[in-house]
Amino acid sequence: MLAKSDAFPRLILLFCLAALCLLGASGCVSLQPYEAVVEDLPASNLLSIDGHRVYVEAQGSGEPLVMIHGFGGSTYSWRQVLPELARSYRVIALDLRGFGFTERPEDLELYTRDAQVHLILRVLDELGIDRAHLMAHSYGGGLAMTLSVRHPERVRSLVLADSTAPDYALRRRKPVAALPPVTWLFTRIYALRPPTVRRVLERAWYDDQAVSPEVVDEYLERLRIEGAARAYRGLSTPLVHEQEKAPITYEDLTVPVLVIWGEEDQLISVEAGRSATERMPRARFVALPDCGHSPMEEQPEAFLRAVEPFLAAPDRSVASATAR
Repeated sequence: MLAKSDAFPRLILLFCLAALCLLGASGCVSLQPYEAVVEDLPASNLLSIDGHRVYVEAQGSGEPLVMIHGFGGSTYSWRQVLPELARSYRVIALDLRGFGFTERPEDLELYTRDAQVHLILRVLDELGIDRAHLMAHSYGGGLAMTLSVRHPERVRSLVLADSTAPDYALRRRKPVAALPPVTWLFTRIYALRPPTVRRVLERAWYDDQAVSPEVVDEYLERLRIEGAARAYRGLSTPLVHEQEKAPITYEDLTVPVLVIWGEEDQLISVEAGRSATERMPRARFVALPDCGHSPMEEQPEAFLRAVEPFLAAPDRSVASATAR
């Protein structure tokens, strides 16, 4: 009988052999060279941050509002609400490392939660922004909460849409992701295929019919970029330096917070969102009917109706909520 220590590598080997068979039968997806991607992007949308290119979209003027997408998302995730919010705010949407049109660096440490938070702060510094409203979705919400607790002086208010917990970026890491062949095979023969992306979006969204071929193609265009497997490994493998020295909790949030949740979210239940909000000292909770995990894409008008009054007077908004 195999010992447990021997069984794990054997299982991995069998997985790789099976995947290689599948690869031979179906082929692997092709990735765009990053330099070719950059050639088609406006130079003004690319910031040089610590030696790597970071993609941003900026519109409007007024108080700064920074948008942080979720896992697998990008600036594209905000397409339905960004132009309207730019009528009143200086809106900056950015692509985190590993996603969108931002460069995928070699160093795996650059994909940790702390490194992503540092990236957001560096974008603020590069754009001359001392303090901003933050708007974040899912995985991005955990990053935004971490930034808000560690640097409250940089945050005017916080909007969380179907957010993960602050420690999600740490908890999602699995030992199997440390093996380069596994992440290469996972991304190249499974994760970056149209049927897979469609299934993920249909599970995340309430209305499957809204997941059009165009939406799937747009998501894929921003994921099928050179370095995808390396980025996924950086986002998913346990790293020695990513140990939470001082855990961040909901109770630590001192900034005004608006939490928006799709009532039909199958990934993180609306009950979990409401429970998390109750632990925040200064927070308001809004649930959107007929909506899943991505309210700014599925219900943009309802999303804006909740967001705009809050951004105009975040302190008064949460004061009235907590007074009830």
